[in-house]
Amino acid sequence: MLNGILIVDKPSEWTSFDVIAKLRGVLKTKKIGHSGTLDPLATGVLPLFIGPCVKAVDMQQNHNKKYTATILFGKKTDTGDITGTVLQECNKIISEQDLLSVLPSFSGKSQQVPPMYSAIKINGQPLYKLARQGIEVERKPRDIEILEIDYISGVAQNEFVISVKCTKGTYIRVLLEDIAVKLGTVATMTNLRRTESGNYSLSHAKTLQEIYDAVEQNSFDNLIVSVDTIFTHMPRVDVTVAFKDRLYNGASISYQVPDGDYRAYCNNEFFGYFTVTDNCAKVGKLFVERQGMK
Repeated sequence: MLNGILIVDKPSEWTSFDVIAKLRGVLKTKKIGHSGTLDPLATGVLPLFIGPCVKAVDMQQNHNKKYTATILFGKKTDTGDITGTVLQECNKIISEQDLLSVLPSFSGKSQQVPPMYSAIKINGQPLYKLARQGIEVERKPRDIEILEIDYISGVAQNEFVISVKCTKGTYIRVLLEDIAVKLGTVATMTNLRRTESGNYSLSHAKTLQEIYDAVEQNSFDNLIVSVDTIFTHMPRVDVTVAFKDRLYNGASISYQVPDGDYRAYCNNEFFGYFTVTDNCAKVGKLFVERQGMK
């Protein structure tokens, strides 16, 4: 049974859900979830959780993301990227030095108003659906943090590439527009590539073609990353088969270790984590099916 994390290098013009729909057919399983939606324009790291480990989709401790983004000054669109309708233009020329002078001011904690073209729901309705109807609603600012922001290179006049490492929920499109405002102009995003998502980077990512080829060659298991990579912040413990079975059956177990969460292995295979309180161990979450318990 498939059970693990597949890091996909999402292609441009595909939604995150397009990728899942395609791979559900290729892998012949419905148990696929994703962590961190990417817009159709964006490419890069998209972690997919397959099989029993789909239960871990929302359990990552590290939600930080890293991107390379291309900013084009002089145009503002309704979507915040080059796929949208141009709303405003400005002929001000921005130099490399201009950009370098303002980037440091965007480091740190701040608040950001989500764009209308986003999947955020208000009263059960995704904002992008309202935006397509020409409806704009009030959005509450959200706390974000820019952990790193660096200049990479120039592309053409008024177009530059930057690198951004940020906390979950940061909209790079909005950040680029804010940079433009500080420079007295407007801007839109022409390219976005996610290079890191939590613990995973492009070094782990596989293209759809690589995945198709691996399935054809019966080597798909080699592409799977173990779900225990999400729980590396927890101490590792190796337990007996009897201990594992008691956890699986929901029974508490006397265990003389400090209080806390522990990732558990049996016969060197990860199967879940348990919580210890007052020397009593209780199951936290298991990532194996019944037939896997012996």
